[in-house]
Amino acid sequence: MTRDPEIQALLDKQAITEVVARYARTLDWIDDEGQASCYWPDAAIDYGFFKGRADEFLPVVMQTERNSDRRWHMLGGLIIKLNSETSASSECYGIFAGASVQEDETLAGNMFGGRYLDEWEKRESDGGMEWRVSARTYILDWQHRLTDQPGFTPNPDFPLPTLQIADSGHPFYRPM
Repeated sequence: MTRDPEIQALLDKQAITEVVARYARTLDWIDDEGQASCYWPDAAIDYGFFKGRADEFLPVVMQTERNSDRRWHMLGGLIIKLNSETSASSECYGIFAGASVQEDETLAGNMFGGRYLDEWEKRESDGGMEWRVSARTYILDWQHRLTDQPGFTPNPDFPLPTLQIADSGHPFYRPM
């Protein structure tokens, strides 16, 4: 079936947008398989502290996330340029916060702001053709120390529930 090129471009951009959302979500919920589905295994990854292939990066980044008692990723301002039917480039901004229990039992960590410069390829996979990151460069723009973060039990004066996601398989996680 041949599609109108403008409709196909919209479908391709939407597919890439969903991978970007899945990337952030699977880090937060510690979903190793979901995170792996964002990259082609041979993708070239450069996060500064790590340069190599995606299949080598995934265990590193997932252990980094597991070392944090709370994590939160938000990506936005995504712009996508389709280079061909099977390649694209994108850039988006990202904010990440992570916190861990400190020696004095308080919860503290850091917030980071940066940008993701991604290259994409649409390749054959088990489910047909799909878009995944084929190369990523992460640029750190700023960071800010977070102290005195809310604990895992609601504060009686401001009783909002908080999540502690220590490993994969949290009961609130819904595979999508």
